[in-house]
Amino acid sequence: MKAGSNFNSLEGIARARSGWRRRVSSYDRTGGNDDRIYIEKGQTAVVADIRGAGIITHVWMTLMSTGTEGWRPEKDGLRNVILRFYWDGEASPSVEAPIGDFFGMGHAMSKNFVSAPLQMSPEDGKGFNCWWPMPFSDGAKVTVENDGDSTLILYFYFDYEEHDGIPSDLLRFHAQFRRECLTEGKPESAFASHDDWCFGGKNLGGEDNYVVMEAKGRGHYCGCNLNIHNLDGGDGWSWPGEGDDMIFIDGDKEPTLNGTGTEDYVNMAWCPQQEYCAPYHGLLLGGRENWKGKITYYRYHIADPVMFEKDIRVTIEHGHNNNRSDDWSSTAYWYQTEPHAPFPAFPDREGRKPLEEK
Repeated sequence: MKAGSNFNSLEGIARARSGWRRRVSSYDRTGGNDDRIYIEKGQTAVVADIRGAGIITHVWMTLMSTGTEGWRPEKDGLRNVILRFYWDGEASPSVEAPIGDFFGMGHAMSKNFVSAPLQMSPEDGKGFNCWWPMPFSDGAKVTVENDGDSTLILYFYFDYEEHDGIPSDLLRFHAQFRRECLTEGKPESAFASHDDWCFGGKNLGGEDNYVVMEAKGRGHYCGCNLNIHNLDGGDGWSWPGEGDDMIFIDGDKEPTLNGTGTEDYVNMAWCPQQEYCAPYHGLLLGGRENWKGKITYYRYHIADPVMFEKDIRVTIEHGHNNNRSDDWSSTAYWYQTEPHAPFPAFPDREGRKPLEEK
């Protein structure tokens, strides 16, 4: 059986397979119990440097910071630890995201949840797991940057298959964090009524939409986690999710795929607030009363990846007609041919910092 064959089911688990199981971990090389590494503030560590061909099949991580109680990262620590993955000797990363956002939840928060590709496990979601398969033909490198104020204490496993070679049709895994704070909306005072602000205007082309990801090459988009901090200070109906998803494929000037609302894109309905986890979609945070505060959704296109031959741009309105000004962030996941187009400039520490709840 060639590398890359599908064994991810009980039906296929009994079939013989080729390759060798390997692992890179933070175990104590002296044989003691200090099974972790320490990354000083401002430093970047290479945590995996794998030679040859293979497929990373599972990543587990957990972390804490010096000077904190209860085995926790420092304040905003899940936004101040940056993961970068490099395939086949490339100079620019194919994965670039804060650690919390990469593993499925924004706002520098963690909590227990289960999806098919990403999971945060007890205690309190501090055990991070990733099951996205990550092929490489000539080496894989992973770095961790500590952009915080304290020494980072990091535990990790990278479980991978080693192969003599991998099929040429295996694409490379990509993940990218983005944030827009604040989205450029329109003041409610410019509208005749609150209802007009919530529902008025027309958006056919998506020019000012929030951009989840853009890519050039051939591949398929596999979804995202999406985080909204609802900053509307008014007393009126404050659901922030009237925005439609609009996906542009292979040079289309009008949306190739048109959606009907933010909760519809994440496979839910009627302005949900109930927390819910399914393999491919979920709601981790539903916001406070009237949807104020912080919200997190995920939608993973595993059974229905969005293919592209030349390019793709995945967008969503921030409120109907992009009328709202809130704090939006996301991490998108996709596979594509290399080389990939340059990523946008990665937000600095201030640009990643979560806003305080009011």
